[in-house]
Amino acid sequence: MVGQISGRTSSRNFRYEVVGLRQSEETEKTNYPIRSSASVFITVPENRMNQEMQRISRLGGKIVSIQPLNLETTTNSEQSDHPSS
Repeated sequence: MVGQISGRTSSRNFRYEVVGLRQSEETEKTNYPIRSSASVFITVPENRMNQEMQRISRLGGKIVSIQPLNLETTTNSEQSDHPSS
C-alpha cells in the first residue's frame, strides 16, 4: 500500500497551533470552554492529521503552525535548554 512501510503504522505526533476557535454547537459537546482570543495547541497522531484539520476548520479555527513531535526534537530542545559546561 502507498504510505505504508513494512506493515507498520506511524507513531509520529504533530502539534498544531490553532487560533480563532469559537463556541459553536460542535464545541458545546466538549467538557471545557474554548476561547477565541488565545492560541490552542493540539497534539495529533500522523494518521489523524487530515481529520483533525477538517474538525478545526468546522470549528472556525485556523492552523498557524504544525510542529513535529518526536524523540529527536525533544532531545535537541532539552539539550539547548541545558548547555554543557
